[in-house]
Amino acid sequence: MPHDSQSLPAILGGSPVRPQGPPDWPPPDPAIADVLRQMLADGSWGRYHGPHLPNLIEQLSRLHGCEFAIPCCSGTAAVELALRAIPVRPGDEVVLAGYDFRGNLQDVLAVGGIPVLVDIRPDNWNLDTAALPAAIGPQTKAILVSHLHGGVVNMPAVRQIADERGIAVIEDACQMPGAWVYGRRAGTWGDLGVLSFGGSKLLSAGRGGAVLTSQPAMAQRIRLWTQRGNDTYPLSELQAAVLVPQITSLDQRNHQRAVAIDWLRPQLRNLGLTPFAVGDPDSQPGYYKLGLQYPPEAFAGLSRDRFAEAVRAEGIAIDPGFRALHRSHAASRFRVSGHLEEATRADAGILTLHHPVLLGTAEDWGEIITAIEKIGRHASALQ
Repeated sequence: MPHDSQSLPAILGGSPVRPQGPPDWPPPDPAIADVLRQMLADGSWGRYHGPHLPNLIEQLSRLHGCEFAIPCCSGTAAVELALRAIPVRPGDEVVLAGYDFRGNLQDVLAVGGIPVLVDIRPDNWNLDTAALPAAIGPQTKAILVSHLHGGVVNMPAVRQIADERGIAVIEDACQMPGAWVYGRRAGTWGDLGVLSFGGSKLLSAGRGGAVLTSQPAMAQRIRLWTQRGNDTYPLSELQAAVLVPQITSLDQRNHQRAVAIDWLRPQLRNLGLTPFAVGDPDSQPGYYKLGLQYPPEAFAGLSRDRFAEAVRAEGIAIDPGFRALHRSHAASRFRVSGHLEEATRADAGILTLHHPVLLGTAEDWGEIITAIEKIGRHASALQ
């Protein structure tokens, strides 16, 4: 592992640790190349109806042990369809974490619902189930749970709270397809599960998503909403075809990413960064991103955003996380239950390591550590 203790950070004119930059995604894949050649030969790439979408549905249903897997045009659309499947109607409340993907809050608004924000756990900045009971009232129709940045939510607790009160659960597994959460596949604890096949995701088709459920009435509501002479939220045959080989290799790749994270965790802690906790021995998260809690005091007071800018200049894909929902939307658009102290901390303190490097070698992982060490040595100069 190359290491030049005298070199300047690239952002100050030095040589980057990884001049070629982060690995490309999606990577070259012979199995996908074979599928594309076959589709070109038989013309199925441009058909409304062909063999590939039914095959994808079968593979997703088998992987998750669910009765219905309903492909659609994006993960954001999948969340909307899940809300409509419950159904969430105007004036109904949906509880979700104060730190989450902004599209989830906006989907609640799109169906006329009222988002209710609760705080997140201090150890992995995912939804804190202890905050749920106080947030649930007579208008509550659903809990929308996201597993983010390698952290998992305590789904047995969510399930118990929801079942006792007769409300539905949507489990957003867009960041961790194929992962294990408290002994079950991510997306199968909820009444509905949601997947994303966006261009940067672990299962990538450029765009796309899916809703998972074993509730016939919910599946029927989705069909009634989307089927209007044609499919208004379509996933194409071409997209479906390239996803199937990725599902075949998903468990193996998830294992490779987990090995990389096991190597990186102690190294990152030694440098002052705290990886998100898993917190359950029966869980094996997916790692679309690895969440890191950033303490400025460990880097001479350097701001989180400046730190990320400097590490990116070294060719390492570390970026700030999402904005907290209460910091990025007008207060009139949601209700808050309790105090969002941890969500406020997360807004300013999350870093995320993007996943493609995790399928690399120990040398690739070592470059992450080398880059952070370099920024740490020169943190004062980077102010």
